[in-house]
Amino acid sequence: MPETQTSTPLLPRERLIRYGAAALEDAELLAIMLRTGTASTPVLSLARQLLREFGGLRQLLAADRDALAAVSGLGPAKSCQLVATMELAKRSCAETLQDGNVMQQPEAVTRYCAAHLAHLRVEHCIALYLDNRLRLLACHTLARGTTNQASVYIAEIVRSALAHHASAMILAHNHPSGSLTPSPEDITLTQQAKAALALVNIRLVDHLIIAGHASCSLAELGHC
Repeated sequence: MPETQTSTPLLPRERLIRYGAAALEDAELLAIMLRTGTASTPVLSLARQLLREFGGLRQLLAADRDALAAVSGLGPAKSCQLVATMELAKRSCAETLQDGNVMQQPEAVTRYCAAHLAHLRVEHCIALYLDNRLRLLACHTLARGTTNQASVYIAEIVRSALAHHASAMILAHNHPSGSLTPSPEDITLTQQAKAALALVNIRLVDHLIIAGHASCSLAELGHC
């Protein structure tokens, strides 16, 4: 029977059972995960408080355990639950890319890169190392920078690809500004990395710019 203004509001878990997870707000899903609030704060209020304090779901789930445990109402058990949830999401994305050709799964590649980069407030550059069937071998952070730059050295890109026995690789970095437009430096790095990797028979498949959960492919723009 549909909810009415006079009926008792359904709890998040009851709403999930009746309408499905997609119908719930972020705070409701988070409340189900946390299970309980505190003596003074109901669990749904705690969930909304956490989303406000961390600036949204992405930043909350990307926070480290110490930052979470320091929040009143969380403590070690709940903070570990949140950290574990984010790690499971990353591993789920990784399994998808380990099982098949990444070129056939562009959305999964974007999700995987966004899980690593979207929440970061300064630029980071990561590398996805691929085997000869373009399946994910490993992911490694190449550089951490500022709000608008992360210095990546071509020699480090090549060295790390060789160390991981990669046949191909994808570069990805975030734009904390939210812009998906590649800078001239992004294009130069892509072209130089492609040429240097080719000398050791490693293919640069793509260079992605991540802003939130969206991406820009420099390969699609003709730079790879």
